[in-house]
Amino acid sequence: MLRRCRSHLLVFLALAAPIAMPSKAYAQDRAAPPASSAQAPAAPPPGGVPAPGTGSVAPSPPPSVAPDDRPPLITPTPSSTSPSSVVVPPSPARDDLSPPASARATTPPDTGEIAAPGHEVFSEDWWGRVRPVVQLHGYFRTRAELFQNLGLGRHGSVFQGNDPQYLAPLPLDQSYAPVFNPGVSVNKCGPAGTQVCYDETESGANMRLRLDPEISISDNLRIVSEIFALDNVVLGSTPDAYAMQPATQQTTTSTANTVRPPAYQSVGYNPYAPIGFLSSTQGPPTAGVNSLQNSINVQRVWGEYRTPVGQLLFGRMPGQWGLGILENSGDGLDSDYQTTLDRIMFVTGIKSMDLFVGGAWDYVSTGPTNATAYNLYGGQPYDVCNLCNVNEWAAFIAHKTNPELQRLDLARGDLVVNGGVYTKFRSQDLDVQTAGTTPGALPQTPQSLDTSLPNNGLESRQAWTVTPDLWLQTMWRKLRVEAEAVMIYGSIGGIQSTGLNAVPSDTVNIRQWAVATQTEFRAVEDKLDLQFGFGWASGDPWAYSTSATGVSQGALQPGQSPPQEFNNAGPISTFRFHPDYRVDLIFFRNILSRVEGAYYFRPSVDYDFLRHANGEKFGGGAAVIWSRASDFVQAPGHRRDLGVELDLQLYYQSKDGSLNDDPSKLGGFYSMLQYGVFFPLAGLDYLPGDTQAANLTSSSLATAQAIRLILGIAF
Repeated sequence: MLRRCRSHLLVFLALAAPIAMPSKAYAQDRAAPPASSAQAPAAPPPGGVPAPGTGSVAPSPPPSVAPDDRPPLITPTPSSTSPSSVVVPPSPARDDLSPPASARATTPPDTGEIAAPGHEVFSEDWWGRVRPVVQLHGYFRTRAELFQNLGLGRHGSVFQGNDPQYLAPLPLDQSYAPVFNPGVSVNKCGPAGTQVCYDETESGANMRLRLDPEISISDNLRIVSEIFALDNVVLGSTPDAYAMQPATQQTTTSTANTVRPPAYQSVGYNPYAPIGFLSSTQGPPTAGVNSLQNSINVQRVWGEYRTPVGQLLFGRMPGQWGLGILENSGDGLDSDYQTTLDRIMFVTGIKSMDLFVGGAWDYVSTGPTNATAYNLYGGQPYDVCNLCNVNEWAAFIAHKTNPELQRLDLARGDLVVNGGVYTKFRSQDLDVQTAGTTPGALPQTPQSLDTSLPNNGLESRQAWTVTPDLWLQTMWRKLRVEAEAVMIYGSIGGIQSTGLNAVPSDTVNIRQWAVATQTEFRAVEDKLDLQFGFGWASGDPWAYSTSATGVSQGALQPGQSPPQEFNNAGPISTFRFHPDYRVDLIFFRNILSRVEGAYYFRPSVDYDFLRHANGEKFGGGAAVIWSRASDFVQAPGHRRDLGVELDLQLYYQSKDGSLNDDPSKLGGFYSMLQYGVFFPLAGLDYLPGDTQAANLTSSSLATAQAIRLILGIAF
């Protein structure tokens, strides 16, 4: 019996030895990290982070910002004037993930017996010790809006193709008498369903959930992403009564007598909800079924690696510079547009001088690729036309004072000056063919290129531009003055379009300029915020569209065909601000969709009636915006004055939320109620000859109004 027990013991030891020995050898052979690695210097790239306000960005954080710090998601005013950042790395304001030097210097040698705490682990030991840390930030918002008379009383709408100015379209349930066209009438109202419908209002509500997952792999390596769920989905837009599928039949367009296949067509009736009135539920937005987009969209993903000499960033990332009139990351709670770049960028600098230098290679457009539907199952598509690539290289140099030192300097009454220069060069040799001069023809796209066409469906482009962007910020005590100036200079060698010969020797020049300034003064313990904004975007006296009388007439908005500025009478010179640089509620935001070919003056005032240290606040504000055309002949009425707008607002932020330790940041529940009224002036009216020839009984312009409610939760 004893001999049998000994046999069992020997068998057990023989099986356990191979398992126990490697583990013991691993613990003994693992060397402690060299002391020098704990003192490796971190690169000091600026972490320019866009501020959510409208048309502005928040100050860049210092390289030593804590990992859980991040920028505000919104400011109370429709045109925020918070100090701007320098662009640069688009990472959230959590740039320094390394532990304090004191903690690293006292890290005990590793014996291999037990994993050290996360804050005492060296980056080279990370994978063997702890798992990556995931942080999650973002917001959820719901916005309700009511607009009245965005058409300004004009007699034309892009829905019916009779508005050459391409201003805000009239509602589909609004009957009107267009200029030089048959009347547009909807005769389906009233108890009998035969009366003419008149409705100048448009309303709706939408929502968005934004998630910003960040994976911190080590103290100098991380992955940052941005995900939208139910992105601006209109409430009630996906009922179970409607569904569509890819179209199988062709239809004839009403404008150009050309046959085009429609993208989608109705699936048919849902027997349980044959009409919208009988709908009982909402479905998730699914592209090609009940929506044009899916429920979840991955907007951005990029990686960041901090080296001893600088920071490397690569992937699809936000772009932000200065006030944001050229590149604007659009990270605000009320934002709708973004600058997103496919980019490889390296940033370095001299920390002691707060001087930063960087360069980037941007993938703007690669042209045709060999991707097919079967790539869904695997494979790697690649570019098949290198000469079609739109190449872009960017470089910047900037000075941005450490925010902590900046606050001390301002408290002492010292003058603080920040600024920099950001320059981009873009070029392209070939491109897919445009529509040419054939009426009603559609342009080629890289995804639908017809290689049976002459020259494989390609045409010469020979285009280049250089874009310098100067940013300057000065601050003294409670006063801030900030400006950004941009120039776009270049040419397009060839483009198939009416009025332009598509040969490289007949180039179209590009000459665009823009400037924006913000002046801000705070008083009464920072509760009172006085602001004055100015912006100017160059116009184009040769930009035209066809008026009702058949005569070429100025147009601020581009049409649906190649831009009206493509003509051989002058350069392309209409500058367009980034659409997320918002200065009002109605004219530039919802009628033109951005500041373009115009300039404005914007005085405003905001006051926090209630403001606590824990972040809770309640306040209101008012702003007046006077807009004028940069070139009067570009305005529909050939007058400079476009309109005057008055905007009012009330806002409230609760004290709950993890970010309310800093009153300048938004955390927890947030709400805002806004009202705007726009008074159009002669620049948006018809020319006298148009209205007289059309015999319109009433052609006077009418005011437009807007009411907006924003409800949001930031985390």
